[in-house]
Amino acid sequence: MDTLILIVHFTACFLLIIAVLLQSGKNSSMGMFGGSGSDAIFSASSSMDFIKKFTIGAAITVALTSVSLTFFTTRLSMSSVVNKYRMAPPPAAQPAQPAKAK
Repeated sequence: MDTLILIVHFTACFLLIIAVLLQSGKNSSMGMFGGSGSDAIFSASSSMDFIKKFTIGAAITVALTSVSLTFFTTRLSMSSVVNKYRMAPPPAAQPAQPAKAK
């Protein structure tokens, strides 16, 4: 199971890198000193093409496989310090002897 998730994770990482590199940049709308396209930074795009949807899918896949790999890895190698250093049980409590009157 871990091997399958690891293969899916590496494949999704590789595809995410390729998808990000294939997207066109939007440097013209980002003016350094408040250029004409400065309000375009915060506006939502009207259409999402295939490459953007593919990038979102790959990013979600990378996130989910990262969480699942972390969960499976820590679950298998989890150990407790209490189990490692077992203490001897305390001796049975002796009832206190009443003090003798002199």
